[in-house]
Amino acid sequence: MEEVYIEREKDVLRIAIKEDGRLKECFIEEETNEPFPGEIYKGVVKNIVPAIKCAFIDIGFEKNAYMYMHKKFNNENIKKGDELLLEVMKEPIGEKGPKVTNFISIPGRYAVIITYNNKVNFSKKIGDNENFKEYIKENIIKPLDVGIMIRTNALEVDIDDVNKEINELYEQYKRIVNEGKYSIKPGLLYKGGSLGRVGIDVLSSATSKIVLNDEKDYEYIKSFVYGKSDLNPQIELHLERQSVFSYYNIEREILSLRNSKVALPSGGNIVIEKTEAMYVIDVNSGKNTKQNSIDKTALITNLEAAEEIARQIMIRNLGGIIVVDFIDVSSLESKKKIIKKLKEGFRDDKKKTVIYPFTELNIVQIARKRRGKSIYDYIEEDCNVCHGKAKKIKLSYLNKLIKNEIVRISNDYEIKDIYIEIDKIYKEEVLGDVLKFVNEIDGLDKKIYINFMENLEYFKVEPLIFASQVKKFEDLKIYG
Repeated sequence: MEEVYIEREKDVLRIAIKEDGRLKECFIEEETNEPFPGEIYKGVVKNIVPAIKCAFIDIGFEKNAYMYMHKKFNNENIKKGDELLLEVMKEPIGEKGPKVTNFISIPGRYAVIITYNNKVNFSKKIGDNENFKEYIKENIIKPLDVGIMIRTNALEVDIDDVNKEINELYEQYKRIVNEGKYSIKPGLLYKGGSLGRVGIDVLSSATSKIVLNDEKDYEYIKSFVYGKSDLNPQIELHLERQSVFSYYNIEREILSLRNSKVALPSGGNIVIEKTEAMYVIDVNSGKNTKQNSIDKTALITNLEAAEEIARQIMIRNLGGIIVVDFIDVSSLESKKKIIKKLKEGFRDDKKKTVIYPFTELNIVQIARKRRGKSIYDYIEEDCNVCHGKAKKIKLSYLNKLIKNEIVRISNDYEIKDIYIEIDKIYKEEVLGDVLKFVNEIDGLDKKIYINFMENLEYFKVEPLIFASQVKKFEDLKIYG
């Protein structure tokens, strides 16, 4: 069974999924004004560059969006000044604006309204279930001017549930079209919402519990789940002062993801490294010496690695190009088993993931759709002490961890004096704006003592209970 934990703090929404008590997936969304995949905008064509068959379009964002022109997109005849409905495919990166398409879609849990054709389509994961497909085609109530994509969740519900959702999605689609037609300026027409995507993509019939810390989110999820025959989770509003991720020990698991090396059951390991262009994962046999045959050792380690690699990619929310260097195996049958195991690991992945066969160098390439930030992007930044050659935990994230510890201590003790140990690399940033730091760690009503130490990997937070302790650390007090 699965449990879903949803934590909202300021402009950050974090979602973690646990399966049988083990972290299965985690993703983080910062709610900014930047265009995000799945959002729909009204745009005005500003420029067309025929040499690269690309249109640059004002969507009300500081950078123009770009759209490739091709007959398969039915957009070859657009011209400067044209007004279009556009869906964001990729968020802006660096100097590049968002990538958009003139084919838009409105996703639901059981179906998706699409405009790239006018047919009834089926998710590839439904496979060759011809009886189901025929039943849908005969009983679906489809609007005439759009296409429908039937999702795998439709397998678990009655046709009436599917038709009801299609009607709701179509009404939403018509509102978007009308608003785009009558709005004067380019801009956002449809956001979808982070929690909407949770309901559509994250919740499943296996979801037994949902924990949220925001009352509006709690009410939204309750209303989303209501009446859906394939969903029956227990929904809890988290009222503790300690954050959801801290209270349920998810924060500790996320922090452990900074380790590039992940151990495998047999004694082998995988090492995950990020380069400028891609992620590289190396598989090592390590201490796996249980088998007499080298080939058998390699296969067992590779199979374990394939399963763990899929899990780590989803937990860390890695996207783009991922290259896996498996231990050399010569048998074609062994390679098929490894690829099969890797594909099985992504069976429940909601993001589009393509796994390519082994190359001659025993390399497997994975292409996974990017959505949101990776765990690394959220918790790490370049270390200015070593001029960007290494990574450090972001102070904003470290402050969150310290705050959780202070809240936990405050629940146990009536203590006003808090002692903190953190690495010396944060000294300038902390002392540069003490009030901001103290506010972020929820320490405005306390006395804060900080010991900046050399080469401290993590941090320590302790209450100063005795007067002798307070006197000992008096010189380290920065606030109170």
